[in-house]
Amino acid sequence: MKNRSIRRVIPYVLLAVVLVMTLAVTVFADGDEEAGGGSFAYATALSLLPPLIAIVLALITKEVYSSLFIGILVGGLLATNFSFAKTLDTVISDGIIESVSGNAGVFIFLVILGILVALLNRTGASAAFGKWAQKNIKTRVGAQLATFALGVLIFIDDYFNCLTVGSVMQPVTDSHKISRAKLAYIIDATAAPVCMIAPISSWAAAVASYAEGTGYSGLSLFVRAIPYNFYSLLTLVFIVVLALMKFDYGPMEKHEKNALENGDLFTSGTEHAAENTGKVGTRGRVFDLVIPIAVLIVICVIGLIYVGGFFGTDIWGGQDYAGDFIGAFSNTDATLGLPWGGIITLVAVMIYLICRRVITFKEAMECFPDGFKAMVPAILILTFAGSLKNMTSLLGSAQFVKDFMSGAAKGLTTFLPAVIFLVAVFISFSTGTSWGTFGILIPIVTSIFPASSELMYIGMSACLAGSVCGDHCSPISDTTIMSSAGARCDHINHVSTQLPYAITVAAVSFVSFIIAGILGNLMPGLATALISLVIAVVLMIATLIVIRNVTRKKA
Repeated sequence: MKNRSIRRVIPYVLLAVVLVMTLAVTVFADGDEEAGGGSFAYATALSLLPPLIAIVLALITKEVYSSLFIGILVGGLLATNFSFAKTLDTVISDGIIESVSGNAGVFIFLVILGILVALLNRTGASAAFGKWAQKNIKTRVGAQLATFALGVLIFIDDYFNCLTVGSVMQPVTDSHKISRAKLAYIIDATAAPVCMIAPISSWAAAVASYAEGTGYSGLSLFVRAIPYNFYSLLTLVFIVVLALMKFDYGPMEKHEKNALENGDLFTSGTEHAAENTGKVGTRGRVFDLVIPIAVLIVICVIGLIYVGGFFGTDIWGGQDYAGDFIGAFSNTDATLGLPWGGIITLVAVMIYLICRRVITFKEAMECFPDGFKAMVPAILILTFAGSLKNMTSLLGSAQFVKDFMSGAAKGLTTFLPAVIFLVAVFISFSTGTSWGTFGILIPIVTSIFPASSELMYIGMSACLAGSVCGDHCSPISDTTIMSSAGARCDHINHVSTQLPYAITVAAVSFVSFIIAGILGNLMPGLATALISLVIAVVLMIATLIVIRNVTRKKA
């Protein structure tokens, strides 16, 4: 009992020590240097220290807000060489304010989704859908596979995927006593990994834009690399096989067992307090949920291509992409397109529901604060996570990674894809951004491999797969945060239950990249991709069988 109480106190003592040390150093530091490039930590391994501190503290203390803030504070201190006044200015101006302005569009879309969910709950449409699903989706396996299928279908954008899948499938998974942690994992695993292998998505457009100026066609390079994107492909295999095998392991096993036996979908954490506690109507029908979601998908896609100039109105004043669907996606900005589509959808859905007489105008207005309150935790975490990324950028983490990779490239040609995968995982996990990671690594990858060789495509895939993997694991990743928000799951619960699953897939992916690198030298061409992928899938299924047998023996 005594040891247990000591273990409970240790995380808070560590948190207090870090806070006191940072404040003490701030008071006694000289601080004549400018922030950013003038910092002694600029473009060194110390540039990754702030996010690592935040991640470790969050996992130890299970408290995400203070952990992120301490990471931001450490980043500000390093960026300003421990100057008190400059640290405050950097944290507030370059960190928090910049994060809020940069994520304003995402915040708007989050709130709109929260309001839509509140509206559908108030009409009773969500409850009606839950009853329908209970009758037609009769097993827990079916509920998991239905959630997986919807996640795969919504491949346009990861933000959109996280929030839409969570809103639609919550009644289904709740009715089958699937824990919110498991729902959050399925949402997260079908968001970024699916977008990274979908040629028509905001992620493909981002990769194409980063590949410009490298001498390659960005989109063709992306498509050619898809068969080697082991992490994304194996994650999809992992979800299906795990559901069919009907077992879980690690912290997820505890959550699933508690949900199934005790009906407790949350097990621990406080996110259930944010559940919609307003009035629930009984007038809504299943089509009152299906129609709004369909309208949301169609309007948001139109909003994305409109912002990209598909209709001949390029709001950026750049190249005209009139009639070019893929080109418009390469030119779009989800932080503008999604709010654009969301606002139109919200107005249209309100008119539809009021005309259907399943909700009054007054009741609809009452849903606005309910929807906003439900999304406050996600908005706060996104603000702090964005601030932490800004601190990492000020410390020159991108330059540090470039220098490191240039040194690692010598003499490791065959095994370099596996090395690139590990580097991308580490950087993406530390910074919480997959786009920033592959933005750094793509120019490096295209410069160290022979032009148009099979190793070029394997290396590109390793870069993209590692970026998704690190992003998938990171507590400060925006998609991880929004998956928690979409499932209404405690964020740390989502991270801790997802981590063993992501690490399992990452380990198999690492071995697969070694095999692909060897085969790429022996037999270049599409045969390499096919053989490597088959071997990877077999390894993934074999690994799950071994884990299942081990966990059953322990039980």
